[in-house]
Parts: sequence; C-alpha cells; structure tokens
Amino acid sequence: MGCYALLLLISAFSSLAVIHSAGPQQVHTWAFFIQMTWQTLCHLGLHYKEYYLQEAACIRLPIALSALMLMTQKVTSLALDIHENKVRVGLPSEERRSFCWHLLQALPLCTYLLCFPTLLGGPLCSFRRFQAWVRYSKAPFSSGLLWAATQKGLGALTLGLLNNIVRGYISALDDLIDCTHFDCVYVVWTSALCLRLTYYSHWLLDESLFLAAGLGLDLGHHQYSAAADRVVMDTDIWTLETTNTIAGFTRTWNKSTAQWLRRLIFQQSSSHPLLATFAFSAWWHGLRPGQVFGFLCWAVMVEADYRFHRFFGSVAKSRLQRLLYQTVTWCHTQLVVAYIMTAVEMRSVSMLWRLLSSYNSFFPLVSVTVLLLLVKK
Repeated sequence: MGCYALLLLISAFSSLAVIHSAGPQQVHTWAFFIQMTWQTLCHLGLHYKEYYLQEAACIRLPIALSALMLMTQKVTSLALDIHENKVRVGLPSEERRSFCWHLLQALPLCTYLLCFPTLLGGPLCSFRRFQAWVRYSKAPFSSGLLWAATQKGLGALTLGLLNNIVRGYISALDDLIDCTHFDCVYVVWTSALCLRLTYYSHWLLDESLFLAAGLGLDLGHHQYSAAADRVVMDTDIWTLETTNTIAGFTRTWNKSTAQWLRRLIFQQSSSHPLLATFAFSAWWHGLRPGQVFGFLCWAVMVEADYRFHRFFGSVAKSRLQRLLYQTVTWCHTQLVVAYIMTAVEMRSVSMLWRLLSSYNSFFPLVSVTVLLLLVKK
C-alpha cells in the first residue's frame, strides 16, 4: 500500500487510544464514531479525486480503503465485545502502571487489528477467537489446514478462469446504452453473473490465505470453541445460486459481514432496523450514488420478499404448484439481485439513470407493488 498504509496505522492507533481511555459503557460509541468519521473522510478524498478532479486514483488507495473497511469491522466488533464484557482491557483507574506495561497490554490488540490476512479480505473473526488461536495452537500448521487452503485456492483459480471465459461471450455493461426492449435484461443479468464470479473467486482466495496463516485451527474442547465465537466463512456459492428468496440471498451474501451488520446495527436499532442496516451499509461502502440507491432498494426488496413468501408460500399445495412457485421466485430473485448488484457497481450517475430507465426496473417494481398491496391488506 506504500504511503497509504498510514491510513490503517492512524486508524489502528487511534482505536487503541479510545479502547484504553474510554470506559466499557462508552467505548463502543466512541470507537464507532471515530472509526466511521475517519473512514468517511478517506472515502471523500477518493471521491474528490475521481469525480471533482477527474483523475484516476492510484490503485494502492482503493486497496487501502478496502482494508480500512475491514479494520472498521474489527474495531467495532472488539468495542462491542468490551461493551458486553466479553473482553476485558486495561485496569481500573486507581491502579497505575508504567508506560511500558500499558504498551505491552496494547500489543495483543494491535496484533489483532493489523493482522494482514484478515485485512486483505477476511473473514471477520472475534478478538477472543484470534487470541485463542495465537495462544493455544500446538503447531503452526497442519495437513488439514493445508488441504483446506489448497482446495479454496484451486477453487478461486477455477472461478477466475471461468469468469474470463464467460466475459468473452457476453455483452459489456456499457452496451446498456444501445439495448432495446428486453435485451437490456440479458445484459444486466450476465454482467451481474460476472460480478458474482469475481466476488466468489476473491472470497475463496481470502479464505485460502486465512487458513494458510493458521487462523482456522480447530480448538477442540477449548472454551473459545463456543458457537458464538466460531468463524463464519463468507463463501456459500450453492446457497447463493439456488435460493429462491432475496432474504436468504442477503443472509448468505458475504456471511461474516452480514452477521457483523446484524450485530452492529440491526440488533441495536429500536425502529426500522432493516432500513437502518442497509443505510449504514451504504455509508460503510462509501456513499457513491449507485451504492446509496442500490442498498436502499435492497432493503425494500428484502421487506417485500418477507411479506411475499409469508403470504404466498402457503398457497402452493401440490408438488407441481410448489415447483412452479420455486421456479418463478428463483428467476425473480436472480433478476432483482442482478439489478441491485449492477446499481451498486455503477460509478456514474448517467449509467445509473440508464439502468433505472431500462426494462430491468420492471422486476423491482413488481416487488414494490406486491409490498404495497400486502401492507394495505
């Protein structure tokens, strides 16, 4: 990352200062506010360079911002653990120790925040789980981890090759300008397919690195092997590609991040938790116009999906009806997800407007109509 590594170091050391100075009741609020403020300023710097100055940003800056987003996950997760008394940091104020002693106390937290395999892509693991791996690992590596890391690495390579092959046979997203009628639906769906393949290959590569670093050791009957501290891998391709519910796709997409958002926002919100979760997700991703529209649309689609399946799921009685119901809802889920993913990836307002004015908007409008009818009913 070159000089852009300073963005991460500033974030890590400011978070350590907050964690060691704020009390358990205030640490989460202060850590959240300071971390999100710093991340937002960094994102605004990138937007200023791209949109106002019309200059291409150095590739190192987006990489640093991606790592900073994952740093935010770890900082807020650790702060929540401290707030909930799952992790104890420091001593009562009346006990005074030397500066060197406090520095030694900060080293485990610093190691957790700056562990590079989890800053390159995840998945997110708790501080207690990370600490247990470091302390109680009998061997630095094992044949089981080697095989698992190799499998995921080969899977990432295979999906990367498949993605390159698929890209050679589909239309580019820029062709959305010249599309007529329902041709644009095919363009958006195939473009979203390539995006999903890219995400899948990156996640598998991240998990391969995570395991190769020894962070997937089975702790057996140790106290830190409880279900609450188990690491959730991000990739579940089968579920993502076969689910017929948008809500199921949402829970499975980037699993560790979905669970982090659920814990950080959804469970802490007293009103409209779903909308608050997706609004924060847009903020966390950088607040580009396509991201704001895409995530807010995603929230509406999930709410409509809940009501739709709750109402119509009991209507299909026979086997043929259930098969027809699952097929139609699977197709609708695929098309809506493709629409949302394409919107989120849009970098210009003009392209976003072309997407909104195309026939692809028909499928989200169906969900919105169903939602309004069911709410009224």
